[in-house]
Amino acid sequence: MDIKVLASSSSGNSYHISDGKTHLLLDAGIQLKRIQIALHFKICQLNACFISHAHKDHSRATIALAGLGIDIYTSAGTLEACGGLKGHRFHVLQALKEVSVGSFKILPFDVQHDAPEPLGFLFSSIETDEKLLYFTDTFYLKYRFQGLTHIMAECNYDKESLEYAVAAGYVPEIVQKRIVKSHMSLENLVEMLKANDLSKVKQIYLMHLSQNNSNEKHFKTEIQKATGAEVYLC
Repeated sequence: MDIKVLASSSSGNSYHISDGKTHLLLDAGIQLKRIQIALHFKICQLNACFISHAHKDHSRATIALAGLGIDIYTSAGTLEACGGLKGHRFHVLQALKEVSVGSFKILPFDVQHDAPEPLGFLFSSIETDEKLLYFTDTFYLKYRFQGLTHIMAECNYDKESLEYAVAAGYVPEIVQKRIVKSHMSLENLVEMLKANDLSKVKQIYLMHLSQNNSNEKHFKTEIQKATGAEVYLC
């Protein structure tokens, strides 16, 4: 599985994955031009784009990509929140109903975030027999997965850093309340990983780290300790 990070932050998120046969874009929260540059202007190689939810840092280039002939897969709630998008390029996903794109089978699943009908995705390649779990902007996962080889997971903050930021006045309490009910903490991610089958996991990518409420070195060390896998910071 080839994984390329185009952008990962509160300003914008987008990732490219490929099993050598099928090319997919996961989220499109940056300007189309940045996506084109990151993909060496080979947008036409994309088989589809999967959008997790409607917030602009994940959906910004959705309409532009569809205009270039890229099929968009996301929930009905996301399409509606993005302006009621309709047309043959927009494909409605339902949680726990599998679809196929090229050599990938994709299982969407519901996640916990303050957006209309947000989704996470399990990508299974029939070409390489690899499984990639992708989830972002959720404070926990209620599902368990078997046979994963790659994980792309939000790790937005740790509780100690967030509490310090609130006490120091950097983060308002109302923002703190939103964060803990819509984003994945280091502590919750560790527990989630321990609850899943990690026997085949090769790589874990930590995404969407908070600029002010995270510690990259600490996060990487803790996830490596908990999983024994290669850990990459996005």
